[in-house]
Formats: sequence, C-alpha cells, structure tokens
Amino acid sequence: MPDHPRIGVLISGRGSNLEALIRATRDGRLAATIAVVISNVADAPGLEHARRAGIETMVVCHRGWPSRDAFDRELAAQLAARSVRLVCLAGFMRLVGPALLDAFPNAILNVHPSLLPAFPGVDAQRQALEYGVKVAGVTVHLVTPELDGGPIVLQRTVPVREDDSAEALAARILEEEHRAYPEAVSLVLAGGWRLDGRRFLRGQA
Repeated sequence: MPDHPRIGVLISGRGSNLEALIRATRDGRLAATIAVVISNVADAPGLEHARRAGIETMVVCHRGWPSRDAFDRELAAQLAARSVRLVCLAGFMRLVGPALLDAFPNAILNVHPSLLPAFPGVDAQRQALEYGVKVAGVTVHLVTPELDGGPIVLQRTVPVREDDSAEALAARILEEEHRAYPEAVSLVLAGGWRLDGRRFLRGQA
C-alpha cells in the first residue's frame, strides 16, 4: 500500500488496540500502512502480534537515557526515519514529552476507556463504576502535555449495567475501543478538520 499514509504505533503491553488497527488496515476500514510498532518493553505481547502481521518492530527501552527528553527524541527519530505521518498510542504506558509532541504536532492519538474529561489516568473503568455513572465509554483524543487532556476527536458511549463488575465493564469498553480507534485514525488522516481551542471540528479546515 505505497500510497497510503504511514502510521507508527507505540505500545507497552498486550496490544489489543494494535490488533484492531491491523485488522482495520487489512479489511479496508483504515486506509493506512502501519510502518512500525515500537515498544518500551522488550517482552510486550503486542510485538508478536505485529511480527505475525509482517510489520517492523522495535524495542526502545525507556530506561538508561540521560533524560526523558532524550528517550522521546529517539522515538521521534525512529518514527521520522520511517516517514510516519501519525503516531498512535495503544497501551503505551509513558507520558509523551515535548520532544515527541513537537516532532508530530497534532499528530499523536491516544484511546482512553472513559468519556473524558471524566476519569483520566489509570483504572478509569473502576473509577466510573465506583462513581456510579450510568454511561461510560471511550474517547480518542489528540495527545498534549496534559495527561488524557487533549482535544477530543471521537467518543462512543457504553451503558453501565446494574450488575456490572469493573472487569465486565472494561471488557465491553474495550470492544468499543476496537471500533472507535480505527475510525478516529481515519478521520484524522483524511484531513478536512481544524482545532478551535479544544474543539476538534470536521469539514472546516
């Protein structure tokens, strides 16, 4: 797919959203080429998913660098060397710093298992259940220096059931993540959008 825009995926773990992106590129829902999958964890299971799909993989461990900025510069260099246009975080358990953000302005996406700005950070599904919300969901957003605080590209709702456990709710949210993330990536790659403050506006670029 030489004419398709190239994306890079950053992971730290199992890579289920990476698998969803791979499936979407294969079945035509996402017109993109996954150029590289980079993990900061050497034994992340998601790396094997990528290898089985014939995608280049790399491990760039976050330990041992003189600064977090140096680690981010290395990530940016590896992505740029592969002509990556959009960076997708898929369970990447590191805060993204200025060096990577500056290299890919408004071109880094993350998927989060809540309706942001509610319940940022880890264990969002349990937070939602304990708070007593009736509707949870998924947010795909542009990445900024603020944790889970960037402009919202797309959201999808997931009803909370009376008998839900955190695990059951998380499983249903994850299913919606797998649908929402490729859709949001397609929206961003298609262009024709702009930011008005925090608002992601389509058809008005």
